[in-house]
Amino acid sequence: MRLGILDQMPQPKGKTAEETAAHTMEMVRHAENLGYESYWFAEHHATRGMVSSSPEIMMAAAAARTEKIKVGSGGILLPQYSAYKVAAQISQLESLFPGRIEAGVGRSTGGGEFLRSRLADFKSDQMGEYPGKLQDLVSYLNREGRIRPAPRTAEKPELYALGLGENSAELAAGMGIGYVFGHFIKPDRGGASFEAYREHFKPGLLEAPKSKACVFVICGEDDAHAEKLAASQHAWLLNVEKGLDSRVPDIEEAQERMAALNEKEKEKVARNKRRMIIGGPETVKRELDYYREIYQCEDWLLLCNLHDWEEKKRSFERVIELYR
Repeated sequence: MRLGILDQMPQPKGKTAEETAAHTMEMVRHAENLGYESYWFAEHHATRGMVSSSPEIMMAAAAARTEKIKVGSGGILLPQYSAYKVAAQISQLESLFPGRIEAGVGRSTGGGEFLRSRLADFKSDQMGEYPGKLQDLVSYLNREGRIRPAPRTAEKPELYALGLGENSAELAAGMGIGYVFGHFIKPDRGGASFEAYREHFKPGLLEAPKSKACVFVICGEDDAHAEKLAASQHAWLLNVEKGLDSRVPDIEEAQERMAALNEKEKEKVARNKRRMIIGGPETVKRELDYYREIYQCEDWLLLCNLHDWEEKKRSFERVIELYR
């Protein structure tokens, strides 16, 4: 089992963006010391509580402060940007940190139309052009065609497409790039997606299939402790989905919020738990191993959006100990 971290850089209430960024750099170094193999950064815009808006910059900052851990993007919002520019940024990172770059891209607007248009410099909606842009990006990184992005590194960086179902898996497979399934967003199609990816893979940038799965994990001292910690993440996710304050509430505020849930919110929390693994070490290992077998996936990116940074660190410590 290979373990990494996907960090949305959620800002705890009471902390500043600057403090959150500084803590993230500390967390990357800690993850490397623990033995995590990779550390990925999300891309979110115009939110009050998610600090990672430029994964490329965070990748550079994290790699500069570490020695061997791979850094990645989960993921760059490709429909809004120039495929050539994205290829150039990825190549630049590869030149600085050879063999340590895992570039993930996805098909997302980044938000509503108001935000999408600004990210795309007021160009028309290009969501339908994602497959073509992805193919262009692959071609640039594969150094095909007349115009090739610089710098031209000795080795090509790894490229992954993010997805939630069979269509995205087949797209990645047909282009010979890696695939990342977002169990933490939509857990229903994981088994079918990985099967489709393996079945349709053709060598391209990669010679063989390479895939990852992303899931929320909170590993406490025991199941009861983990469930207590999870209140912060449950309350945070409810607020995010409603477009409310996306900062992470502390445990006391979160427990009050959970105690006052209406029936519809209770149902939503129950559905959201399917996107998560919550428990003590034995429970977490049992559930991770279950999905590992179902998905036939040995490479996992973990998310843990807790208010208490020390508890977050300890959760990651407990998980990595399970697979030493």
